[in-house]
Amino acid sequence: MPDVAVEAARFIAGHAGEPITLGDVADHVGYSPFHLARAFERAHGQPPGRFLAAHRFQRAKRLLLETDERVVDICCEVGFSSVGTFTRRFRAEIGLSPVSFRRLPDLLSDAPPRPVLVPGDDDSGGVVTGEVHLDLSARIALGGAAAIYVGLFAQRTPRGVPIVGALLDEQGRFALTGIPRGTYWVLATAFSARADHAQQLVPGWNVVGGSPAPLVIGPRRPPEHREITLRVVPPWSAPVLVALPPLAAPIAQDRRRQPLAAGLP
Repeated sequence: MPDVAVEAARFIAGHAGEPITLGDVADHVGYSPFHLARAFERAHGQPPGRFLAAHRFQRAKRLLLETDERVVDICCEVGFSSVGTFTRRFRAEIGLSPVSFRRLPDLLSDAPPRPVLVPGDDDSGGVVTGEVHLDLSARIALGGAAAIYVGLFAQRTPRGVPIVGALLDEQGRFALTGIPRGTYWVLATAFSARADHAQQLVPGWNVVGGSPAPLVIGPRRPPEHREITLRVVPPWSAPVLVALPPLAAPIAQDRRRQPLAAGLP
């Protein structure tokens, strides 16, 4: 069954620009749509439809940064019929609207990302510590200089803004704090630190890693520790859609502090 799930993922990624259905994918791998959908989600952590949308949004990100096409035209080009639905789902997956995402390279040029911890909103919440390592494939792909992001997400795939996150320094160690009660996945990715901002927003390599099982945060539980290894994954794998660099930009830190400052006497 894992081979079937891999072949289905390859097919979806290779035909993401076409109006394919779950039935088309099931016919390609010789399984019923029901059994394929269950096997696919077990193997990849998300249903086939969301996996297809992820590849379409990744292409939309590239078109937003590399062309002057209107958002409505990009929406249709990547397989969406409603610009409203496209914009709403783009914001949910990437963390910004298409128009805001297009402006990021210029904004990041004025305020480039720097190592930072963005804690959760529970001052007495849980703590997760750990260290991120790059395997040989990742070190080669990134050219020896990596910008490593790690975060906690409520699902097995990174969607939207993480519950807690950090851009790590060169040592790769992290301590995520203020984590509300719940069940989370530790997920990490890395970009070339030498790449320009557009390349970091839509990297040519997919370098990812994460905890093999979820962790549970609750009252009186000791800090959790996770060792994460980042590897280059095949191009058909689900892309990391979240716009991470702006979360570590100084302007984002200033915005987070403003509500606190407004409440001070």
